[in-house]
Amino acid sequence: MLGKNVGLIDADIYGPSMPIMFDVEKEKPIVSNIGGQSLIEPIISYGVKLLSIGFFSKPSDAIVWRGPMASKALNQMIHQANWGELDYLIIDLPPGTGDIHLTLVQSLPLTGSIIVTTPQPISLIDAKKAVAMFRMKNINVPIIGLVENMSWFSPEDDTKKKYYIFGKGGGGNLSKDLGIPLLSSFPLLESVRESSDVGRPAALQNNENSEMFKKFAERVIEKTHERNKNLSKTERVKITHTKGCS
Repeated sequence: MLGKNVGLIDADIYGPSMPIMFDVEKEKPIVSNIGGQSLIEPIISYGVKLLSIGFFSKPSDAIVWRGPMASKALNQMIHQANWGELDYLIIDLPPGTGDIHLTLVQSLPLTGSIIVTTPQPISLIDAKKAVAMFRMKNINVPIIGLVENMSWFSPEDDTKKKYYIFGKGGGGNLSKDLGIPLLSSFPLLESVRESSDVGRPAALQNNENSEMFKKFAERVIEKTHERNKNLSKTERVKITHTKGCS
């Protein structure tokens, strides 16, 4: 909507939800021969190029893979796809700091990461671990910013009233503690849940909700420009092997 060419990878290998949220659950990517190389063609929905492991499995199937298989699938979606020229390639990661995250930083020199949390202390613990992982000396991926999700709930009959179901101010406090900008705080909204379930992004609702997501996207662009202006390019993480270890 802001005039950018955007690609999106659903890297939550074990729980892919993007096909449903973009109303392309029944779509199957095709493979094209580009310059003698077989490349997966991303599915395009609402102008966004998409790839998800959900396109290659049935919704009812459990994806029971060990780490190496999941990592291979992610690498295929990154390197064996016809993404073309993009302004932004966004990779939606699962929670945690496991195989998928390590595969990603080894596969691509990431511009930066955005950490998503809720205000409650349990979620903040996981967010801190994610920040610590990206800030590790041998990983060193800049943090573009934080997002606080489910910040409050307002009933439809009184939108001025706010209920802080998961606590109040957790994302803001974490932002101050870690020196990371808080890009946006999103309330818990029934309409956002409904739009996701029927495959129409909430950013297209043409109301206060869509304006909220637009402002968030603009902040991401702004902070990404700042990062590119002030910091050097991120290096892809290289694994070194040592001999004689038991």
